[in-house]
Amino acid sequence: MPIQLLLVALALTPPPAPVGALPSEAQIRWHEHEFYGFIHFTTNTFTDKEWGYGDESPDIFNPSALDTDQWARVASEAGMTGLILTAKHHDGFCLWPTQHTAHSVRSSSWRGGAGDVVGDLATSCRAHGLRFGVYLSPWDRNHAAYATPAYVDVYRAQLAELIETYGPVFEVWHDGANGGDGYYGGARENRTIDKATYYDWPSTWAMIERLAPDAIVFSDVGPGCRWVGNEHGFSAETSWQTISPGNLMPGMDIKGLDTGDPDGTHWIGVEADVSIRPGWFYHASEDDKVKTPEQLIEIWYGSVGRGANLLLNIPPDRRGLIHENDIASLTEFRRILDATFEEDLLRGSSIGSQSVRAAHDARFEPANLLDSNPETYWATPDGITAAAVELTLSEPRSIDVIKLREHIRLGQRIESFALDYWADGQWKEFAQGTTIGPRRILRTERITTDRLRLRITGCRGDAIVLADFSAYCRP
Repeated sequence: MPIQLLLVALALTPPPAPVGALPSEAQIRWHEHEFYGFIHFTTNTFTDKEWGYGDESPDIFNPSALDTDQWARVASEAGMTGLILTAKHHDGFCLWPTQHTAHSVRSSSWRGGAGDVVGDLATSCRAHGLRFGVYLSPWDRNHAAYATPAYVDVYRAQLAELIETYGPVFEVWHDGANGGDGYYGGARENRTIDKATYYDWPSTWAMIERLAPDAIVFSDVGPGCRWVGNEHGFSAETSWQTISPGNLMPGMDIKGLDTGDPDGTHWIGVEADVSIRPGWFYHASEDDKVKTPEQLIEIWYGSVGRGANLLLNIPPDRRGLIHENDIASLTEFRRILDATFEEDLLRGSSIGSQSVRAAHDARFEPANLLDSNPETYWATPDGITAAAVELTLSEPRSIDVIKLREHIRLGQRIESFALDYWADGQWKEFAQGTTIGPRRILRTERITTDRLRLRITGCRGDAIVLADFSAYCRP
């Protein structure tokens, strides 16, 4: 085709129209993080509790060999892309020398009151190529002003202090545990708050947006990413990254967080959180209850493999170190994943489809599925929402893992798909699924073939848009 005609064709072939709510640039980057770690560490580590009451002496916090470089090294070697630290849990003890309460490391005898866990970990993360995030509990069982308007000002001041002192941060994390019995400056009483109005969350989120525009805010309902709805680390088989938060706020009883809503008004991606141990904080009694590599693999496929980001908690012990049992499990978990995804078995394949958006337009060709670039994609003409691509491999290959990704800049649209392989002179289906979104990683029966077919059988919008298709074999 002459270049003049090609240019005319390109000009007459726009990309497919977006579908539904779309992710921001920050959310697109966040989806690429995939797997990162949670660090639960505070006075609870030394009192053997999960939730502190708020009356714990700061001197209880006294790790004997704290080494945040070890935390970051363990996380990096496990394949994590970042770490989120519990800068303050419900007990109110702050792991940095905050100016807004005396209940912090500044009042501890650890390092003579000059210690700063937040600062140490922020530095270690950057040294090891990890992103750094913070968790600041909205509930504070120590602070005398909790449940009054004055505490909300303190909470925001602490958030600003963390972001401005230790940023950049990639995620700001808060949960829905709000109100109940506590120390409250010595009052020792039960205090309740109105979860819908007390924190004025929209104002707090707007403040974070001003201070850290690239950070994602996690809560039950976002606004950056949302809780999966359980603490087991598993998302739903069918999972949409969009929901309609309406007037819902953290701590409310919210249904369907794992599945989402294809007609949701906002793109608020799924984050699945789980601990490598039964508890979130270290307990010596759980040293023999660390999740096995096989259990971690199941969680990874049930979260990352279903389009969610996985936040895995690895709590330091009383030394201030990640325990050897946790490291051993993470090491074998990483070995299994590395061996599985070492080679894309579709590399070098030829690929084609009878449904391509525009002839001779490289922007929409099926070959884009094989380049591992989420910014390129195969697209069908408008009106074609069921279509297939066929691949001829360079040689027969054994396959039992399939990875797919949508081009989420244009929304999440695929509702169902199926996979076939060529054997005995015919196509045979060996796997099927529903949503894809940021990624779908499917374990299948092991097949050996030199021809594959991917069929998109259900799709929202006017056209199919798919970014990546790759295949692997488990060791």
